[in-house]
Parts: sequence; C-alpha cells; structure tokens
Amino acid sequence: MRLKNHFWLIVFLPFLLSSCATYYQNSIRFQQSVLNGDLEGARKALSSDKSATQRRNQLLYLMNAGWVNHATGNYSESNIALNKADNMIEDQVKNLGSEALALVTNPMVKPYKAEDFEKVMVNYYKALNYINLRNWEDALVECRRINIRLNEINDKYPKNKNRYANDAFANLMMGLIYETSGDNNNAFIAYRNAYDVYEKLYTPEFGISPPYQLKMDLLRLAKKLSFVDQYDFYHNKFGLSLPEENTTDGEVIFLWQNGFGPVKANNAISFAVVKGEGGLVTFTNADMGISFPYYAGTDKDGNSDLGDLSFTSVAFPKYLVRPPLYTAATIKSETDSVKLELAEDVNAIALKTLHDRMLREISNSLLRMATKKAMEQATRKQNKYAGTLLSIINMATETADTRNWQTLPFSISYARLKLPAGKHKLILQAMNQSSSANQQTIEVEVKPGEKQFVEFHHLETLPLR
Repeated sequence: MRLKNHFWLIVFLPFLLSSCATYYQNSIRFQQSVLNGDLEGARKALSSDKSATQRRNQLLYLMNAGWVNHATGNYSESNIALNKADNMIEDQVKNLGSEALALVTNPMVKPYKAEDFEKVMVNYYKALNYINLRNWEDALVECRRINIRLNEINDKYPKNKNRYANDAFANLMMGLIYETSGDNNNAFIAYRNAYDVYEKLYTPEFGISPPYQLKMDLLRLAKKLSFVDQYDFYHNKFGLSLPEENTTDGEVIFLWQNGFGPVKANNAISFAVVKGEGGLVTFTNADMGISFPYYAGTDKDGNSDLGDLSFTSVAFPKYLVRPPLYTAATIKSETDSVKLELAEDVNAIALKTLHDRMLREISNSLLRMATKKAMEQATRKQNKYAGTLLSIINMATETADTRNWQTLPFSISYARLKLPAGKHKLILQAMNQSSSANQQTIEVEVKPGEKQFVEFHHLETLPLR
C-alpha cells in the first residue's frame, strides 16, 4: 500500500476533520435568531434542535430555554427550566462510560458541566424571575445560594484556587432585594460585602471599581440605621455627602444587560508526518503554516509507505469575544439623567475562569492524547495501515469541549433613579464607539415610597474576535 495509490484518503481527511464543528456552529440557527431579536424564532429553533435535547446537551438546552422565556416575559416558565438546570448541576456525577469514551474521542461526548460563572448566572436569572413575580423571599434565596455555590466550587480546587472566588454583583443584588423588601439591616450588610469584594477582588482581577451608587447606598443606610461609626468610616473613605431625599418619591432600579458573552472555540494543534517519494518526509501543521521537509530514507523497495503516515493532535478550549455594539448608557427621566455603572463583567469573568482551570484542562487533553497514541501504537504493531487509519480517526475526533451558555450578557450595569409617584417615560440612551446614540423609551409607573426593578437587554454585538 503506497501513498500515491491512496491519495483519496488524504483528500477525505478534511471532511473527517470538518465533522468536529463547534457548539456555536451546530446551534447557529438559534444563535442567529437571538442576535436578530427574533426570540420566538429562537424558541422554535431551540425546541426543534434534536442535538440540543440530547442528554449530553440537556443542561445547555435548559439554560437557553430559561433565558428565552425570561427575555419574553414568561417568568414562571423560565424558572421551570432553570430549576431543572439547577437540579442537574447539583446532581451531576461522573458517568464512567462517557468518561472512558471521552478519552478515545473528545469531551463533547460527555454531558455538559457548566462553567463556574454559568452556575451562578442560573441563580441570577432565577432571582430576576422572582423579582418580576414580586416574590422577594425566593429572590433572596437565589442570591444567598450564589455565595454558597462559589464556596462549594472553590472547595474542589484546594491547590488551584479560582480568582472568581466571590461575586460582588450577587452581593449587590442581595442588598437591593433586601432593601426593596424592607430589611435595611441585612441590605447594609450585603452592600458592605459587595463593596469589599469589588475593592479586594473585582478591581485587581477584573478591572471593576466599586460603583458610585453602591458607595452612596452604604452611606445612606448607615445613616438611616444610626450606624454612626460605619457612617463616619465610609464618609471619610469616600469623601462623599448625602443629598436630601424626598421620602414620598418612588424609585426605579434599572439593570442594563449589554451584548453577549464569549463563544467557546477549538484551539487545536495538529501535526502530520508524511513520507513522500524517495524518502522525503514532511512535518506539517496547516493552521500554523508550518511545513518542514526532511530526508528520512526509504523502505527496501525504495518507496515511502502509507503505513508510515502518522497524525498527532491535541485540543484545548478558548474563547472568542463578542464585543458589544454599545459601550456606555444613560437612563433619563423628565428631570434627571443617571449614567449606568458597570457592576458585572461576565466576559472578563469567563476569560479569567477558563484561564484559571487551564492546568486542569491541559492535563485532561494530554491524557486523552496519550491514550489515543497508545491505542494507535498497539494497532500499528498488528497492522501498520490500520494504525495509520486509527491515527487519522484520532486526529479527526480530537476537539476541545466548545459548549458554553452563549445567551449570557457581555456585561451588566445598573443605576437607581428617584422619581415622583406617577407614570413616567424613561429614555435609555446607549452609545457606541463612534458616539452614535440609540434610544429606547421605557414606560414605568412609580408608587410612593416603593422600589421597582426594570431591565433591558441590548442584543447587538460586533463580530467575533
């Protein structure tokens, strides 16, 4: 069997490799419907995608179903899906069959296990659903569970702690919900915890400073609760003073979800060793543009042999960022204008979380490569042509796990807007990099002394990078 007589195998190889499409590519109909704002179309695409409902992708299906239902105002239905996802996360255990299969193929065959921040965002969206259903107690339960979940996550990695060890925004949300429900004491504690996490973790690791609004909330509640020492401490630390408040005013707590988070992609390094005529061997990697020819001799007949053809590939996950179209936003009333402040950078957290677990990911990838090469060598001893074929199959099936929850926002910002009782038309003005503005009108009805949450998600993004 000679290389020139089996050119068809080399031609067929790209088709084998193309079978390892990423999760984004496989769910492109759903993704495009979401990006186009066709949420009903996204719901239909999701429900008709047979691969999405397979056991190995069921967690992602439930998380996407939860997001779509939340975005379309079906909050109870959203929580049905997210509760099932939450239970799956809690109940997931290793399946020895899928683990063994993953060693000889790739991790895409295993049931998807959510990234750490994705688990937290399940609780975030459940909390938002309960807020819209005016169920403050269950909303608080979800916020508390975020910190419990983060502690559980980090207990798994005693030697390689994640930088995402606490969530400032979760504590901030907890404070907002406590205060809305009338529990000012616990609201103050949550705000204080949020400030500490912003200052000690989010600023150095994710570049997010404590929001100005959070500083004002600490001062306001310290004064309201007569925490004199705490008020003096924060007053001196921030150099801020409180304005006079009209207690008959209502308030809108505005949450701005901007763009979409990153997409997981395959980062594979593949090499082929090809013996040509006259003993010429080429060591090649097409993606990296590497091609090294060298002379390695011939067989006894003076020919190169397909049985000497070998492939090696190892794959790791990477993120492709989807920058949002809009970079800043302001919420305006008839008499006031407040800049929305960045509170959670989901994109940055995703990138750092993947980086923190790369040592674990690399060890799994190398173990998978070693297992495949051992099988290939054992087969080659029996039949070198079968060994070459297995080498091709091993490289064709080598891919990282490219699944992730791709409907999460790029970032979350917020603002608090005091308003007199009555109906109002708010203007959400979002700015892009060229300072062009997009305006959305949002109608709200404010009751005296009450707080209400309002959210808006800009779906527009720039191309993947």
